[in-house]
Amino acid sequence: MAVKIHIKNNRWAAGSFPNTAEGEEVFTITRERFAQTLDGFEDISDAVDPFVDWDTDNFAASMQDAEVLLTWNLPMENLAQVAPNLKWIHCIGAGVEHMLPMDWLPPSVTLTNNKGVHAAKAAEFGLMSVLMLHSKIPAVVTNQRQRIYDSLYASPIAGKTLVVIGTGSLGGSAARKVQALGVHVIGVNRSGRAVDGCDEIVTTDQLDNILPRADYLLAATPDTPETRGLLDRRRLNLLKKDAGIINIGREAIMDYDALCDKLEDGSLSGAVLDVFDPEPIEHNSRLWDTRNLIITPHISADDGDAYIELTLSLFFQNMRLYLAGKPLLNPVNPELGY
Repeated sequence: MAVKIHIKNNRWAAGSFPNTAEGEEVFTITRERFAQTLDGFEDISDAVDPFVDWDTDNFAASMQDAEVLLTWNLPMENLAQVAPNLKWIHCIGAGVEHMLPMDWLPPSVTLTNNKGVHAAKAAEFGLMSVLMLHSKIPAVVTNQRQRIYDSLYASPIAGKTLVVIGTGSLGGSAARKVQALGVHVIGVNRSGRAVDGCDEIVTTDQLDNILPRADYLLAATPDTPETRGLLDRRRLNLLKKDAGIINIGREAIMDYDALCDKLEDGSLSGAVLDVFDPEPIEHNSRLWDTRNLIITPHISADDGDAYIELTLSLFFQNMRLYLAGKPLLNPVNPELGY
């Protein structure tokens, strides 16, 4: 018998995911997209039975016999009773902080995420952002708004130091791109494991020691209990006066109010922020008017043309493993939140 997969898409609504109306098209798994990607996995095409749905229109009824859930989010209350046959949930995002705490997850259900799907786009965005900071583009844009014509020069970037906090698929891929330009890259991760693209690796408890060395700081960590508030005002004050900051992880890891203060008083040279809470940013947020700050609307790591194709390719690779009774790729540790 084919494995029933319940596919839960979200209609765009203010304050939810997708966070803009344009995102609905990017993140929607249609029957057509499902079938097109499945064509490349002929060995499992007869073994899956997809049910495509929107929001919770048919969630309770469909989940009674669904074995797999493909989704961004879900109703968590009494999941074991609502979905008695559920064995596996795949989240179409890399971050799963919206599912924390995971005390709702039945012990018999495996949760996987989309880690790796974002790597190529995040690498290019990270490289672009580092080069923007190095070339003083945030200050150039601020000057443009104020009709100030001021020559802000920069030398080639080789020899500068980039600190990457979070060396997973996002941070690690960006590190490799930037290192190729002769930049010294210091990676920060929980385990201290070596990462391709990093000249040095330190553990998170050594963060205070290496922040003063950073010319540029790239934050790419998920939002977990361990990372929330990681870059607080005290740690931001450890950075050089001419340092620049990039955040493609989550807002919760950084004190944005402190960051704005430092940009306004000139004790940081510039910043590129791609992640916010809430999204979209509120109209009265001080972020809009902070000098030397580039705001990008959570676009650093999502391929607008191929996000669903990449997601489904990963999902079908995992489906092969699932059908074979093998461990799945990208399992999420409920206790760690990633």
